[in-house]
Amino acid sequence: MTELRITHVGGPTTLVEVAGWRILTDPTFDAPGRTYRFGWGTASRKLTGPAVPAESLGHLDAVLLTHDHHGDNLDDAGRALLPSVGRVVTTVAGARRLGGSAIGLRAWGSTELSAPGRPTVEVTATPCRHGPPLSRPVAGEVTGFVLRWPGQRHGVLWFTGDTVLYRRVRQVAERFTVGTMVLHLGAVRFGLTGPLRYTMSATEGVGLCTLVGAPTVVPVHYEGWGHFTEGRSAVEAAFDDAPDAVRRSLRWLTPGEAAVVQA
Repeated sequence: MTELRITHVGGPTTLVEVAGWRILTDPTFDAPGRTYRFGWGTASRKLTGPAVPAESLGHLDAVLLTHDHHGDNLDDAGRALLPSVGRVVTTVAGARRLGGSAIGLRAWGSTELSAPGRPTVEVTATPCRHGPPLSRPVAGEVTGFVLRWPGQRHGVLWFTGDTVLYRRVRQVAERFTVGTMVLHLGAVRFGLTGPLRYTMSATEGVGLCTLVGAPTVVPVHYEGWGHFTEGRSAVEAAFDDAPDAVRRSLRWLTPGEAAVVQA
């Protein structure tokens, strides 16, 4: 069995280590205190810094970037890191903006990470909608990622990305058996847009986990910014009321510490 280690750096940023591969998701390494503009009059203040500084990461084989146009998923320090990384996989629109060797994937499209002496990792883009219906022209293009490699015993590794719960996200359960699910939550709201939400609530997250049936669920991107309306306590409360298998699947990672998870 191949060991899978995940380090939660903070926010949506994680370091995945498996079979010699070192893959970073959504690089965010700016210090806290700054307010970031997200467009159309929306903004949020960063409240918590990374648990691991960018310069301590060492060599990175790839970055999986759910979207490049929001500072809570790619900030200035994270952007400065990209040129030193072998592969950047992101959305089609993001790849156009980033240029260079960035690879853009549409939903259900795939690419491979390959290197001598290591198993090939297949990366598949999964659907996201970063807000209510018809919000894509405002919120922009976002993707999730499924990672598959030989020898997975429990199923694929899935990063949901910043999304609300809707029909196309549920389709992941029809296409893949998921072993570990990295679940973006937070129930993002902005004062300008009132009750509209731009990421999943904890209750919606439980609903998706019930459908997917992953044995391990790792919450990320639920606190550390002013635009999150549900933090860890809300997530814990929702999972406490979930079916037993879903409740047992919840796995909190200590930021900055590598943890071995299901693979």
